[in-house]
Amino acid sequence: MRGKYVIAGIGHTQFGRLPGRGTVSMNVEACRNALADAGIDKSVVDALFVKVPTSKYQSMYGQTLAEAMWMQPKVGGVWDQGGATNISTISFACMAIDAGQCDVAIVCLADDPKTGTRQAYEKAWGDDGAYGWFSVAAGYGMTMQRHMAEYGTRPEQFGEIAVAVRNHGANNPHAALRVPLTIDKYMQSPFIIEPLKRDDICLVSDGAAAVVVMSETRARELGVKAPVRILGFGQGQTSYDVPYRPVLTETMAKASAATAFKMAGLAPKDIDVAQIYDCYTIAVMMTLEDYGFCRKGEGGKWVEGGRVAAGGEMPINTSGGLLSETGMPGLQLVMEGVRQMRGTSVNQVKDAATCVVSNQGGIMTTHSTLILGH
Repeated sequence: MRGKYVIAGIGHTQFGRLPGRGTVSMNVEACRNALADAGIDKSVVDALFVKVPTSKYQSMYGQTLAEAMWMQPKVGGVWDQGGATNISTISFACMAIDAGQCDVAIVCLADDPKTGTRQAYEKAWGDDGAYGWFSVAAGYGMTMQRHMAEYGTRPEQFGEIAVAVRNHGANNPHAALRVPLTIDKYMQSPFIIEPLKRDDICLVSDGAAAVVVMSETRARELGVKAPVRILGFGQGQTSYDVPYRPVLTETMAKASAATAFKMAGLAPKDIDVAQIYDCYTIAVMMTLEDYGFCRKGEGGKWVEGGRVAAGGEMPINTSGGLLSETGMPGLQLVMEGVRQMRGTSVNQVKDAATCVVSNQGGIMTTHSTLILGH
């Protein structure tokens, strides 16, 4: 399947605080923009893959959205792997098309935790809530603490990630947060849950995004102007809750990446730019390690010296990621990967021909990997 399928179009809403907008309305806007970007009519779409809104669950949401879009898809519905859902549904779309079940698919998500409810992120976590285990951040804080204790990772090294991504977002006119960051400002940032500083943690944002998936052959038939080839994809699931994991500093992102790299026929050394799920800076560092860009425990040293910043050896999250562009989970990273392959990013990496994108959900629980290329 390597290179057989493409992302033909991308679209999104504004990001940030969008009062009065429901998730259906935002999804419709993003899908309309993705179809316009692909230069195709809604009538050719026969599949709709939707990430369930995290903030407020709604039964049969995929059908609700299809009705709002006046569509009768052959294949459709919602999927929930948290932030890993988006790349997973892109891969499901490719497999459904390959199996002859559909022809052209839209993959989309929308959520409104900024102006709606963020209860899903704030709740007591598991049976340990009685002992102070509250919020998703607590799990990431525990994991970050372990990485620092086990490998000697320093706060300044996490700061390298935050500074690079925030400064990329400062150049992006669509980013919800366009305030540059320095290491000094990062170090002065207050703790939210020690050792997590404010600038280690992603935004909370309203917004929607969508991509159009089809075969490369169909894209040529429809006259799509800038399709981007899908070279590989993979998944992995770290299914134990954080307190029960035998090792806190390794995840099934390793299996997800290995599957995608094997499908693409590539290795980490062949990647020009990366869009790494940055809900927390510790997630970025561990993903870079698990993906094989460096050895386990060496992520802190590896990101030093501006390596992950624009102009560095391996720029990451060049539109600002979850730390700056939007806290909306994951699909914005895919869209930026597409822009990098098209040569249209606001922080374009010169001669970029390959891009790896990571998605994850829960507390580094579900993992999806996508590799894009020319």
